[in-house]
Amino acid sequence: MNIQQLKSVVVLSEKLNFTRAATELNIVQPALSRQIKQLEIEIGAVLFKRDKRNVELTAAGHYFVKEIKKLLSGLERATKQTTNIHNGHAGEIKIGFTHSVMQTILPDILKKIHLQTPGIKAVLKEMNNRDQYLALQKNELDIGFATNPLVPFNLKSKVLHTDNFVVLLPENHPVNNNNYTSFSAFANEEFIFPSVADGPNYVHILESICMDAGFTPKIIHETDSASTSFRLVEAGLGISLEPASSLSGHEFPVKSIELKDIKQKAKLTMMWNPEREPEYPLLFTLLKNWKN
Repeated sequence: MNIQQLKSVVVLSEKLNFTRAATELNIVQPALSRQIKQLEIEIGAVLFKRDKRNVELTAAGHYFVKEIKKLLSGLERATKQTTNIHNGHAGEIKIGFTHSVMQTILPDILKKIHLQTPGIKAVLKEMNNRDQYLALQKNELDIGFATNPLVPFNLKSKVLHTDNFVVLLPENHPVNNNNYTSFSAFANEEFIFPSVADGPNYVHILESICMDAGFTPKIIHETDSASTSFRLVEAGLGISLEPASSLSGHEFPVKSIELKDIKQKAKLTMMWNPEREPEYPLLFTLLKNWKN
């Protein structure tokens, strides 16, 4: 078994056509057929069903290709990182984050990273909680920063900052900081929430704020973008709950009431795959010891 055979399996699984796969691999079709056959004999499993017209992955083939893609991705990453180390470069680190994290702790974290490991390149991507979980588990991200995540068992996590929630209201809403008494005042309001699929634990916490006030929220819009939520509130299309830090630097004409006396808090949390720690020991030491 060699790398070329594994790459050939992946390409054939995508093309499901020997001629097109051979063309992409820049080899002749008989050579590709021999590679696949030799590999199947070596591992003792049929990976592809084929006849004169069709090529399909077997159940064993689906599993093998999924695992091989992970292996090849890891090999590519290891090769690139090894080259960077050899050339005296720190390489790059891929970071996922939610809006409120960027508004609070992430800029300071990036400054510290730059000071302590100046050669490192940070690749940043705003992502919801669910997409961060998946990307971390696939090694497509090195570190994720999420709000109240439900952290998978194979990832590590640390709460870096705790924030109060605020309720966002249109400017002409009758409730304000002077006459607000309890969250039950919003029992008949229409709410703008994130989608459950993209952050179930976060949404559960928002719902519990309403439930503790004695009502079930009527959700009329769903969005995972804080900016979109602000715009919808501004337009009078509902009210929303956000971490207080999400308001930092915003210029939307909406008003907010900070919910200081409720038990629910926005916990800005770092997540990472422990397999990544040996690659960036100084960086992970910095982050794990972070105090805001």
